Amino acid sequence: MSDKTLPADFLAQLKDCVPANAFFSDPSDCYAYGYDNSRNHQLPQAVVLPTKEEQIQKIVELCNEYKIALTTRGRGTGTAGGSVPLQQGVVLSTENMSDIINIDPQNRVATVQPGVLNQTLQDALAQHKLFWAPDPTSAAFCSIGGNLAVNSAGPRAVKYGTTRDNVLGLHAITGNAQQIRTGVKTTKGVVGYDLTRLIIGSEGTLAIITQADLKLLPLPDAKATLQAFYKDIESATDAITKVMAQPVGPCALEFIDSACLDIVRQHSNETIPETAKALLMIDVDGNDETIKAGIHAISESVKNNGLIELNTAESKTEIEKIWKTRKVLSPALRTIAPKKINEDVVVPVSKIPELIQQLQIISDKYGIPIVNFGHAGNGNIHTNLLLDESNPAQANNAAACLSDVFELVLKLNGTLSGEHGVGIEKRDYVGREIDSNTLALMRQIKTQFDPQHILNPEKMFPLIK
Repeated sequence: MSDKTLPADFLAQLKDCVPANAFFSDPSDCYAYGYDNSRNHQLPQAVVLPTKEEQIQKIVELCNEYKIALTTRGRGTGTAGGSVPLQQGVVLSTENMSDIINIDPQNRVATVQPGVLNQTLQDALAQHKLFWAPDPTSAAFCSIGGNLAVNSAGPRAVKYGTTRDNVLGLHAITGNAQQIRTGVKTTKGVVGYDLTRLIIGSEGTLAIITQADLKLLPLPDAKATLQAFYKDIESATDAITKVMAQPVGPCALEFIDSACLDIVRQHSNETIPETAKALLMIDVDGNDETIKAGIHAISESVKNNGLIELNTAESKTEIEKIWKTRKVLSPALRTIAPKKINEDVVVPVSKIPELIQQLQIISDKYGIPIVNFGHAGNGNIHTNLLLDESNPAQANNAAACLSDVFELVLKLNGTLSGEHGVGIEKRDYVGREIDSNTLALMRQIKTQFDPQHILNPEKMFPLIK
C-alpha cells in the first residue's frame, strides 16, 4: 500500500485525459471505487471513467511515467477482491464504456465495450433470438469486462462453456500502453498465439480490455427444469455422474446440500420434502421435438433408490418458481453469516461425493458450518464457510479450516477457483496448485505485458518476500 500523495502535475495531466465529470480525487468521491463484493476496501487516490480507447492509452502512459498503480474496475460484483486497489493509486472504471457497438446476427457476433452489463446485452440479443453463453448470478449488475476479467461462467457453462469459450477477439491496452488486437472475427483461427484466452481471466494484470467480439448462440425454442429431491447426499451425487454420462447433456445442473435446504426452509415459503437431504435442479433446452426426449433421458438418469420426489416444469412461470429455491440461497446466507467465506472450488464430477463427505469432516473438526451448492454438472461447487467472527473459536480456526478445504480440493485433482477468480482472497494459496517453474513463467508473461507492474499489482500470484 502507498500512502504517498499523488504528484500535483500527475493529477493535472490525469484529469486532462478524460471529460471533466469523469475524474475524481476527493476521498468522498473515490471511496465507493475502493471495494468489491469481497468486502475488502482500499481508498484509491484518484478515479477516472474513460469512454474511449485513446483515453485509456494516455492514462496508462501517464501511470507508467510516474510509476503509479492502475487498477481496472467493472461494477465491483467480484467476490475475490480483484478490483480492490491495494496500492491505492488510480482506479480506472469502465462503467462509461457501455456501448453495444454492433450485433451481427448473420455471423452470430456481437462487438461490445467492457462496461456493457451482461443482462443489457442478453436483452438486446434476445430481439435477434440470440444469446451470449455466460450467465453469472449477478448478470443484472455485472459488466462484460468483469466477466472477461475473471473468465466468469454460471449454470449454463456445463453445456455452453465459460467466457473463454465464447469470445472471438479483443482490443486491449497493455501495461506498457501498447494497443493490441487479439483473436479473429471467425469461429476458427490458429494464426499466432492465443492471446485472447490468455488475457481473459488475467484479472486486469496484463492489459485493459477496451472492446470484445463475442460469439453468440441461437436461443433454444423450448426449455424445461427438473427438480429432484434425495434422501441423502450419496444418492444425489450418484445421479449427477449418471446425468453427465448419458448423451443428452443438460444446460444447467445445480446441486444443493442438506444444510442449504434447511436455510431455504427457514427463509422462504418453498415446499421442500421434510426428509430431503439434497436437491438437484436440472435445465434441459432444445426445440419442441427434442425437449421431450431430453426430459425423458434426464428423468431416467436421476432415478435411484434415494430419489424422494421428481418435479418437471416446462412453462416459464413454473420454471421460475422452481429456480426460486436456488436464488434465495445467496441472500439468505449473507443474512445469517455476513462474514461468510465464499469459495468456488472445482473437482472432477466423479469426485463430488468425496468432496462433500470430506467437507463435513472438516466442518466438524473446526466447528465451522460449511454449506455447499453450485454448478455440479462441471464440478464447480460453491463452498461457504459460515463464519461467526464473534465466536472466538471460529475466528481462530477460520484460516486453518480454509487451508484444509483447499488441500482437499487439490488432493481430488481439483482447482481453487472455477469462476470467481484469484484476486486477493486466493492469492497466497496459488503456489499450492501451480508448480514453481510454471509460476515463474507466468510472472515473466506479466512482466512482458506490464514491465513496471503498474496494472492491478499484488493480485493473482503470491507476493515475493
